[in-house]
Amino acid sequence: MKKFLLILIFTFGFINNIQSQKDYSKDVENLLKKMTLEEKIGQMNQYNGFYDATGPSPSGGDAKKKYDNLKNGLVGSMLNVRGVNEVRAFQKIAVEETRLGIPLIFGFDLIHGYKTIAPIPLAESASWDLNEIQNSASLGAKEASAAGINWTFAPMVDISRDARWGRVMEGAGEDPFLGSLVAAARVKGFQGNDLSSPSTVAACAKHFAAYGFVESGRDYNTVDIGLSTLHNIVLPPFKAAVDAGVKTFMNGFTELNGIPVTADSYLQREILKKQWGFKGFIVSDWGSLREMMDHGYAKNRKHAGELALNGGSDMDMESTIYIEELSNLINEGKINIEQIDDAVRRILLVKFELGLFDDPYRYCDLVREKKITGSKEIMDGALEMAKKSIVLLKNNKKLLPLKKNGQKIALIGPLAADKNSPLGNWRVAADNNTAVSVLEGLSHYTGNEITHSQGIRLVNKIPDGFHEEVQINNTDKTGILEAKEVAKKADVVIMVLGEYGFQSGEGRSRANLDLPGFQQELLEEIHKVNSNIVLVLMNGRPLTLDWSSQNIPAIIESWHLGTQSGHAISQVIYGDYNPSGKLPMSFPRSVGQIPIYYNHKSTGRPGADGEDAGSVFWSHYQDEKNTALYPFGFGLSYTSFEYSNIKLSKNTLMKKNDELTASIKLTNTGKLKGKEVVQLYIRDKFASSTRPVKELKGFKMIDLNPGETKNISFKINSKMLEYYSPRNIWESEIGDFELFIGTNSSTERKASFELKSLN
Repeated sequence: MKKFLLILIFTFGFINNIQSQKDYSKDVENLLKKMTLEEKIGQMNQYNGFYDATGPSPSGGDAKKKYDNLKNGLVGSMLNVRGVNEVRAFQKIAVEETRLGIPLIFGFDLIHGYKTIAPIPLAESASWDLNEIQNSASLGAKEASAAGINWTFAPMVDISRDARWGRVMEGAGEDPFLGSLVAAARVKGFQGNDLSSPSTVAACAKHFAAYGFVESGRDYNTVDIGLSTLHNIVLPPFKAAVDAGVKTFMNGFTELNGIPVTADSYLQREILKKQWGFKGFIVSDWGSLREMMDHGYAKNRKHAGELALNGGSDMDMESTIYIEELSNLINEGKINIEQIDDAVRRILLVKFELGLFDDPYRYCDLVREKKITGSKEIMDGALEMAKKSIVLLKNNKKLLPLKKNGQKIALIGPLAADKNSPLGNWRVAADNNTAVSVLEGLSHYTGNEITHSQGIRLVNKIPDGFHEEVQINNTDKTGILEAKEVAKKADVVIMVLGEYGFQSGEGRSRANLDLPGFQQELLEEIHKVNSNIVLVLMNGRPLTLDWSSQNIPAIIESWHLGTQSGHAISQVIYGDYNPSGKLPMSFPRSVGQIPIYYNHKSTGRPGADGEDAGSVFWSHYQDEKNTALYPFGFGLSYTSFEYSNIKLSKNTLMKKNDELTASIKLTNTGKLKGKEVVQLYIRDKFASSTRPVKELKGFKMIDLNPGETKNISFKINSKMLEYYSPRNIWESEIGDFELFIGTNSSTERKASFELKSLN
């Protein structure tokens, strides 16, 4: 009987592939009718890899219980199982030893690469290059799928305005427009044009929703925001992921306005599944069902299962509550079979779309795994993405790019020769110390004499269960004296400072955003003996750099760039690549300004820095400016660009489908070829709800040769002016608007127009 069902299932998949059918509803329904209640609930159960599947089977304890459930068809998915041999062994149990032979889906946190590590997502977003971001996700999917993985828990599309939150490194920054485009690009990269291809993986938009707004930037903390912020800022990237065809969603650890999002029916059932028509499934975050008891929302595990299923959560990641409690809840009438059928229907659909019923071992090819892992194609892609992610923050007196010959260079800092930090966080499958260090990258340029000194050492830290960590020394300054002696003899000092790779990411919130350990002291001491400093920053979040901005002539924001980090940084330092990155998050002057973001509202007493002299009665700090040190969209080049005034084709939009054109002339006034990200912002001056002082609505990446001028234009229509209004709908409103075109969000170059009618 089992073999017959397998043949039947595979035949359905085969026919669908031949006919290029995308509608698997009949296949799903046929299989659903054959399933017992226990088997249905099993599809909603996800286990972490609980034993070595290529070794002996577990003989006791929790692992034995999970193994028995697997053999009985009571597991729908596994996570953190990787490598063809391991995946094949688990899949073999699922398809050859269970009654119905339903294949498993294997999930993994493919956040920024698998074995070969690309830049952290925040860094990739700094490229503003959507094609490159999509390609980076595609290459990550190709390498991960070669290791047997067919589902990634990415992209994280949480908008956040608070750099204290460590998980900003996983997202696209503070802006919903840029964040939406990046979300769509990464979904398309992961999933490709054919999800059944063995080179693609199912994507997962997370965390639904508002995780990036945790109070005080403290991970897992409470979120309490209004509907305007939820719909206008938080939700757009999730909607963009749905529109891009994302197959799965993940809820989260946090509560939103008093309800843990794992059980939030407004988010999951009303908005996502009903209003947006999402057909995929929702997985919980790790153990988030049981955490509802800690929130004070669920009385016990059974109650947690009831709340989660009624709220719309389809698959339980690692809390084992669904597999243990749903049958009893059905018998008690607290949930219904239609909810379970809906969840299982969604899960099975994704498995069909992945082609797992056609060939459950399609991701299990040892030859392909060996050929693709770390291949030249993937390494080259990681390098290209890394170069485009770098942001030049400062370059006084054109210190950069450096000359390639005849200079004595002092390379100083605890991260200068480090091969682990550049990998950043969320690189579970990568081998430690496999990044190209800055020292190694610079060594490929042989015309200068390089002397290296750590200055501040890295020291061991207690392992946290995932990886052995280190920290930047905050007890031993003895290396500073040696570093000063090295700096005295140099023509140029390159200092590589920042956060160690695991100082950002999940659970890595920081109350202070300065350089950790004794790095600031090291920087200031080196500056005393040689001020000709290029500061290279490695970090997973915006830092407070006020002293550096005032005193250091050249600053490169390199983030955690991944495997090819040192090569990318060196090519920028020596001018073989002209940096073009733009910040996706504002950099504060002080941590006290946080949350800081460009698309803020005006107050009733906005004032301005330097205005209202003699008065304290306007919205400001007594001891700091209101503005960011480096605003959203900021980034320099080795060349210079000149913007003309804005020209409008007309000043009035007369009807709903009307449009106008805003244009500027952009000229490369420097001596090098360069790329500029031309940014369009719009302000709705008077609306039924107060609107931000500026909102990004478009951008274009423009390549210009020295002396070249190009006309750049943007089309403006009423659709671009829509927002989630007090009427709880997305709409544009007639009235007056301003548009801004410039090099970053602080541009004041503007023109005015009017939306006259929507008829």
